[in-house]
Amino acid sequence: MPDTAAFAKYLPNFFFIMVRAGIFLSMIPFFSSKNFPVQFKIGFLLAISLILTPVVEFRIGEASLPLLVMKEVVFSMVLGLSVRFVFLAFEMAGQIMSNTMGLSIATVFNPEFGQSTEIAQLQGIIAMLLFLAMDAHHDLIYIFVKSYDILPAGQINVNALMPEAVALIGKMFVIGLKLAAPVTVGMVIVQFLLGFLYKAAPQMNIFFVSFPIYIVLGFLVMLLSLPVLIHVLEGSFGDIREEMMRIISLAKG
Repeated sequence: MPDTAAFAKYLPNFFFIMVRAGIFLSMIPFFSSKNFPVQFKIGFLLAISLILTPVVEFRIGEASLPLLVMKEVVFSMVLGLSVRFVFLAFEMAGQIMSNTMGLSIATVFNPEFGQSTEIAQLQGIIAMLLFLAMDAHHDLIYIFVKSYDILPAGQINVNALMPEAVALIGKMFVIGLKLAAPVTVGMVIVQFLLGFLYKAAPQMNIFFVSFPIYIVLGFLVMLLSLPVLIHVLEGSFGDIREEMMRIISLAKG
């Protein structure tokens, strides 16, 4: 008959590892994708939890179990946000570029059409491919496992995490606006030139003539600024590791 007491002592470790790993993985772009089967996600989460359970130290700092779980949830969300904000910034930049290029004009004629997300999806795919090509996902696994050495379960201080989450959201908007700046500035210049053209030829229907010009020049500017975009991506992915370690240090108190 198996000794259930030997397994019972690992149950708290397994539970808290699943909480932290599950929320963190749900924030990772490629893992949280709808293209990943749910069975694979559950199996991967169980595999990580089972591997880490015997080696992770667990110390209860509070008597309230719900408080421990809440701290793990907050910490995991902020830690996952430190990775996700880069991808959200690129998707936001793509949405801004779609609007400036006139790809969202369909909502003017039919508000139920929804926003155009083609450029945002393209930006997200480029970011994902470069992220995997740089082997940055290996750093995420390493830092996540390392977080249990630096910050064992039950020893999390969440007081400093809320300002850090707000700072990450602000940083996301800054990166998104910088990435969308070349196309946005280019479209503003084109609008000025089309305004002068309209003054020279008022009979021209500049409203409909401008749409193909916006789209062609928008994609041209995107193509020319692709090296800058890749450079910004590499720098942003390089900062993820330091950002995650800083969040772990803040949560340690």
